[in-house]
Amino acid sequence: MLADKILIVEDDLMLNDQLAAMLLNHGYVVDQCLDGETGLSLAAKQQHHLILLDVMLPRRDGFSLLSILRKSCQTPVMMLTAKGAEEERIKGFNYGADDYLSKPFNSTELLLRIEALLRRSHNHTPEKILKLSFDGLHIDRHQSIVSANDRELDLTPIQFKLLWVLLHNSGEVLSKAYLYQTVLNKSYGAHDRSLDMHLSRVRRKLIEAGWPGQRLQTVHGKGYCLA
Repeated sequence: MLADKILIVEDDLMLNDQLAAMLLNHGYVVDQCLDGETGLSLAAKQQHHLILLDVMLPRRDGFSLLSILRKSCQTPVMMLTAKGAEEERIKGFNYGADDYLSKPFNSTELLLRIEALLRRSHNHTPEKILKLSFDGLHIDRHQSIVSANDRELDLTPIQFKLLWVLLHNSGEVLSKAYLYQTVLNKSYGAHDRSLDMHLSRVRRKLIEAGWPGQRLQTVHGKGYCLA
């Protein structure tokens, strides 16, 4: 039986390493990162069985990461919060966290909670969303059909996936790194313009169908958003 894989998203390097050492010691496979944007890109691969997620992170906080992740992924998430931060815990549950643990925490309790979450997740298969609609724009994932104002669009598989991810996260700014991972299945390179090309073509096809394609926005220095 393969070992469960856990992603640690924690910007305190010492604590991150301590958690990793403890989990490795108990037979888990571990990935580590120190900021929310990298954490989102890694989590988007959906290769982990559980995520340990700090709230206060550079580049993207834990709540924002969880909000985006929950629209496409049901990997169990345990949030690590400051001691006594009741508002953070409530907010975390509202965003889709499965459990929380206050810092500093007891390592035995952490391991028991991880085991409980993993047991529950192994016995649960979440439903997948197959249809989305947004102001006259409709996407059917099962049939791979996109229509705008009742006109069907001819999109390539990559264009379809790009539009689906942006629509699924409408109103959220998604970084290029996240989109490269989820849409193109590769890491983002600073000189790679392939995502810009795909987005431009999707925008043009929407406009041709009479839908305001300019709502597919480029947010300078941050990424893309369907507003």
